[in-house]
Amino acid sequence: QVQLVESGGGLVQAGGSLRLSCASSGRALSRDAMGWFRQAPGKEREFVAAITSFPSYADSVGGRFAISRDNAKNTVYLQMNSLKPEDTAVYYCAVRLVGSSKYAYWGQGTQVTVSS
Repeated sequence: QVQLVESGGGLVQAGGSLRLSCASSGRALSRDAMGWFRQAPGKEREFVAAITSFPSYADSVGGRFAISRDNAKNTVYLQMNSLKPEDTAVYYCAVRLVGSSKYAYWGQGTQVTVSS
């Protein structure tokens, strides 16, 4: 069983930065994909970024957000720069186990609010 705990969310002004962390336990995840998703009020959950041996990003955050991982700490990070009000959402980290096509484990989420 994999447990994920996000942290680092908060309230920030537009143009500011936040760094989210997601600590995992229960399994060494160095070979698995780790991703970040977000869900804004009234909207469906959407993909933000993921990382295996290389990162991938949604078009809406490319060039502003950076995902990274520390396999020794079983932690994935999301550095968010140049934040916009439309980035306001609950951010979730998730794990897609190697060989699987689905993200099977999810954290509880952390709120990010960007004020204009």
